Amino acid sequence: MPANFLNRLYQPLSQRSKAQTQTFAILLVVTFIMLSGNFSLFHGIFNIYPLTLHNLPFLISLALFFTSLTAIFFLLISLGKWTRWILAAFLLIASQSAYYMDHLGVIIDTVMIDNIVQTNSSEFSSLVTSTLILRTFLLGVIPAWLILKYCPDPLSFKEELKSRLRSILLFLLAIVVLVIPFTADYTSFIREHKIVRFYSNPTYSVYSAIKYATQQSSISVHTLPLLKTAEDAVLLDPSTSKKELIIMVVGETARADRFSLNGYKRITNPELSKQDIVSFSNVSSCGTSTGVSVPCMFSSLGRAKYDKEKALDQENALDVLAKHGIEVLWRDNNSDSKGVATRIKYEDFKTPTLNPICKGECRDVGMLSGLDEYIAKNKDKDMMIVLHQMGNHGPEYYRRYPKEFERFKPACQTGELRDCTQEEVDNAYDNAILYTDYFLSEVINFLKKYDEKYEVAMLYVADHGESLGEHGIYLHAAPYMIAPKEQTHVPVIAWTGKYFDYNLSDIKPYKDTAISHDDLFCTLLIAYELESDMCAGKNAIFAKNKMLKSYALSDDTLDKNVD
Repeated sequence: MPANFLNRLYQPLSQRSKAQTQTFAILLVVTFIMLSGNFSLFHGIFNIYPLTLHNLPFLISLALFFTSLTAIFFLLISLGKWTRWILAAFLLIASQSAYYMDHLGVIIDTVMIDNIVQTNSSEFSSLVTSTLILRTFLLGVIPAWLILKYCPDPLSFKEELKSRLRSILLFLLAIVVLVIPFTADYTSFIREHKIVRFYSNPTYSVYSAIKYATQQSSISVHTLPLLKTAEDAVLLDPSTSKKELIIMVVGETARADRFSLNGYKRITNPELSKQDIVSFSNVSSCGTSTGVSVPCMFSSLGRAKYDKEKALDQENALDVLAKHGIEVLWRDNNSDSKGVATRIKYEDFKTPTLNPICKGECRDVGMLSGLDEYIAKNKDKDMMIVLHQMGNHGPEYYRRYPKEFERFKPACQTGELRDCTQEEVDNAYDNAILYTDYFLSEVINFLKKYDEKYEVAMLYVADHGESLGEHGIYLHAAPYMIAPKEQTHVPVIAWTGKYFDYNLSDIKPYKDTAISHDDLFCTLLIAYELESDMCAGKNAIFAKNKMLKSYALSDDTLDKNVD
């Protein structure tokens, strides 16, 4: 756009009059953001209150209400010579936030901000699309440049203060006038439709960013020693028994309803269906994102009491295993362990340095490489190996599997999920499930080699699910209180060798029992014959552990802990 045209366009605003205080520029930016960056907000409002003559007055009131709140926010934070830079920054932020809210249905809350902070370069590149770039340029970069160039310089402190205070008071008065005639409607809206308010751009994302920064600063200054967990745990494994060798696969973004083992109409588990396994069909996740679910599932806190700071301050299940002499290894083909593997052996399989199967993307099956040598080195120890998958990490599901696994066609070949049909999105996602099926079957086949020497088992637990367009929502990380089942209903699969303390026949009766990530902590302890009062209430299925039962029968002090 030629500079002389922009100069003519902005000529009225360059006049020095009362209107040309910075307040005027702020209100222009507010109006622009409300019109260009709040489609999701108003779309949600229209879903609740359809555009009818009866609803029109309240709809207008809501639009002006959110505009007034946004205006007050900008009038308070935009100060002096920094005003143009603050406004420019928020134009960029609002344009990108709006893209992800409009296209993927996500909410920019503390969990989403934590995901953003922890996103690596590979994950970031998959989220950068041509639509995002175009939208950011048109609705972010250009408006930001105009504000930087044409925003008036501050007048005297007194004049600016008078202008701001006058405007803030007018908007506060407007809010009162807007609310009073619709008090009952606003009460219902605020109490019953909290989720819609979360789409207010950029005010809710700023609130979330401040809350996140506060949480992180609290964590960073915390210097208390690590709290002990399950201090009463006793290892009951006698020297005459075989050593344990368990591989736990932490799945990524897998939905239970997309596993044919759980009744899905498509055959997405052709390999696992050939194995003697148990697929638990009624499992709830601890969170809707990796950053919450992974540390939560290994914590003893449980979902109801989970707090990131508390979880980091205390030993997790792997710490407890390690301090009782169990050799623990974490291999990662995802972002990282989210703080779980801080004190145990950790290996990064996201690069060809360790992962031999990296063509375009490092494959999950590459994490099995070198495990024979690791087992030989630790042959006289119990071993716990965690493999953290890339799995179905979105939105580019088509990158999560080799081409030979593209059996469902046509598959969406972009991260712009809204540009694909529902069939194409489903096909790409289901193809990635097919690859996970292959990977898990390979893990089982690997363990079968050690079935005579060790008590072997495989446990697969997905961290969270995924929305694939249902209700206009894509991906995950929705606030748990309103998260759709697609994001919280996760697959869990178990396989055991012939000498393992659990027989599959003991486990299968519980395949449809309602369980959750909260049960993992005690599952791991009891699988390694660690007896603790923390797990005394887990009697039903855990009493099937032959080792604990034998000790209970021979020692009255353990009677209270098993059936």
